[in-house]
Amino acid sequence: MSQLQQELEKEVDRRRTFAIISHPDAGKTTLTEKLLLYGGAIHLAGAVKARASQRHVTSDWMELEQQRGISITSTVLQFNYNDCCVNLLDTPGHKDFSEDTYRTLAAADNAVMLIDAAKGLETQTRKLFEVCKMRSLPIFTFINKLDRPTREPLELLDEIEKELGLAPYAMNWPIGTGDRFKGVYDRSSHTVHLFRRSGHGQREADVQILPFDDPSWEVSIDSDLLAQFKEELEVLESLGAEWDEKALHRGAMTPIFFGSAMTNFGVELFLKAFLEHALKPGVHDSSIGEVSPIDEEFSAFVFKLQANMDPKHRDRIAFVRVCSGKFEKDMTVTHVRTGKTIRLSHAQKLFGQDREILAEAYAGDVIGLNNPGAFAIGDTICAGRKLQYEGIPCFSPELFAYLRNPNPSKFKQFRKGVMELQEEGAIQIMYSVDEAKRDPILGAVGQLQFEVVQFRLQNEYGVESMLELLPYSVARWVEDGWEALDAAGRLFNTFVVKDSWDRPVLLFKNQWNLNQVESDHPKLRLKAIAPVYELSQQSV
Repeated sequence: MSQLQQELEKEVDRRRTFAIISHPDAGKTTLTEKLLLYGGAIHLAGAVKARASQRHVTSDWMELEQQRGISITSTVLQFNYNDCCVNLLDTPGHKDFSEDTYRTLAAADNAVMLIDAAKGLETQTRKLFEVCKMRSLPIFTFINKLDRPTREPLELLDEIEKELGLAPYAMNWPIGTGDRFKGVYDRSSHTVHLFRRSGHGQREADVQILPFDDPSWEVSIDSDLLAQFKEELEVLESLGAEWDEKALHRGAMTPIFFGSAMTNFGVELFLKAFLEHALKPGVHDSSIGEVSPIDEEFSAFVFKLQANMDPKHRDRIAFVRVCSGKFEKDMTVTHVRTGKTIRLSHAQKLFGQDREILAEAYAGDVIGLNNPGAFAIGDTICAGRKLQYEGIPCFSPELFAYLRNPNPSKFKQFRKGVMELQEEGAIQIMYSVDEAKRDPILGAVGQLQFEVVQFRLQNEYGVESMLELLPYSVARWVEDGWEALDAAGRLFNTFVVKDSWDRPVLLFKNQWNLNQVESDHPKLRLKAIAPVYELSQQSV
């Protein structure tokens, strides 16, 4: 093994890259902040919905996120803990931005599923779980808000097993819930972790750790609570699943952690266990076969674009996941889609909105590259032999609207804003086939996407806009292109548009209209998911 490969192996072994998935309001942004707190990346954690004078959370950098107390963009947060280099890919919690979450999961090696202990599995959690399942990602489950009234812990485990088909393994078990939540029992170390609240959860929790067989901890627990805890533990030991790390790694088992991100109860315990059992960066499928993370030749793919993270500089950043080799400042790579050679001279280490110049990076890391319009989502860059990673598909939108510019003097700013928001995947943009109608048609998964586009056009480009909603709810791409559409002849109850790649898209008012067209034209092949970001193999 060469000296470089030894270096690569050492660095890859240190890395853990993961994304957090959850339903809105389960506490995802709060958990993110607390993980950064324990990683030493920040010194004072800020909860989202707190008094007006409180600092904003690190991961929510967009003004609209801070106003509403929600995450609507993906950010990257890297920190070190116990000699591990952790890449945390923070994803939107709002259901309207599930496509951004999907793209982020393409860059993750593990997923953390966050569940509200009072609500259990919710709609958005189930949807995102399906995406993780498609990618066979190991899933770690953190059941949050134990300091509030909750459902029975055994009931929550049963729900995960029945509804998701995952074998749950409780890594720790709560001693009480709600205002009687005293701490957790860690099953692997046979220790009891008793918590004391401190500083509204802004600092690390004050924890007393005692051996399970030390009777002194039982004195501080009410007798009825202690009896209930021991009874539940007995049920868990006799009926619960056996721990199987291989089952975790193939997506068949999920370790369960109980705690409260708001008060820091159980967060550090979760972080230590996650780093011990999570998958390190592995092989990636490409056009030339599997690529190992310790392959000496550098390769990476673009999974996200973001404009105006720094409004003062009107920047455009490409988020790039390193898959193999070693990134070094000023290195030269091939941009596979265009065949052009690019010098990576201004790579940045990202931390929410903050960034610093990056000298080196390894498989599992995410780097930020300045993007003067060169990159698209799904692009591969590599040094040495040419290869291409799998493209990232695009969801079918469910809401459509003309976006109009009421001020002709702002035409250039309007066009620039629409183009840049389209490039970063903030919204899908289509156009009428009638050349006289030049207003873009926005396609969204949810209403909030429309609001974000209008907010950002006003806030970042100084352009007002108007929306005219269209009466369509289903989109399908014509798989064989314009020739197949022409051969089909006239289509009833259908609006024909073209996407930004000039490919035909059919819009239908409802599923019934779609079924009718498919029945009348069986040779017309329609696709619900557009390979918008898949690249031509000709350049490889």
